[in-house]
Amino acid sequence: MLRATSELIRHAIGLVYPDSCLVCDAEEPPDGALRHGLCSECRRAIVSDPFPACPWCAQTVGPHADISKGCGECRGAGFAFDSAVRLGPYEGKLRDAILRMKLLSGEGLADRLGRVLVEERGTAHALAEIDTVVPVPLHWWRKWTRGYNQSEALAREIASSLGRSYEPRVLRRARFTTQHAQPTRSARLINMRDVFRVRSSARVAGKAVLLVDDVMTTGSTASVAAKALRDAGAERVVVAVLARR
Repeated sequence: MLRATSELIRHAIGLVYPDSCLVCDAEEPPDGALRHGLCSECRRAIVSDPFPACPWCAQTVGPHADISKGCGECRGAGFAFDSAVRLGPYEGKLRDAILRMKLLSGEGLADRLGRVLVEERGTAHALAEIDTVVPVPLHWWRKWTRGYNQSEALAREIASSLGRSYEPRVLRRARFTTQHAQPTRSARLINMRDVFRVRSSARVAGKAVLLVDDVMTTGSTASVAAKALRDAGAERVVVAVLARR
């Protein structure tokens, strides 16, 4: 028991004061320093978005694409959210970080990635007038099997860094949904229909809500969650994700 307790304490200290990169496990050279638990190479790769992104749905677009009314991915899609902000595309080091973050031991990494997102994208116009931060909830069974909800950890740190209220219990999942590797938007919408409910005690009427998730694939999950918030009176819903597929 004592050994197990010691291991737990040592693991917790490692999350708060890591001595190696939380993404690649490399130790930072003596002349460098870990920033938010990331080595300089991983941090540089994670924050360097190499492509232009649509401000409405965060999808990668071409350098000359007309995105004044959305990109080809979202134009006419009827998303319930107003705009979306991403840290980068779902590839490379950012993908590695997200996969690690989904493990039970990844909550410390999720906290740090939330801080990184605000440092890199916090000045975006879409985030300027947010009132409250709400995570996309997991079904209780999936949260129990995973150990925690990575979107909650992200949203908590984003709210703290932005100086906004954090409301993890505004949304709930009304039912369990299956997961798809690369679903079409229409299939995903059918799968997600009536999944989210706003709790009766929640107060989002007239507020600008930042909805936080780790990855956006088709935008359907975010849109269904945003619609629930809109139906409860939210004035505006902005989505923030680490990565866009």
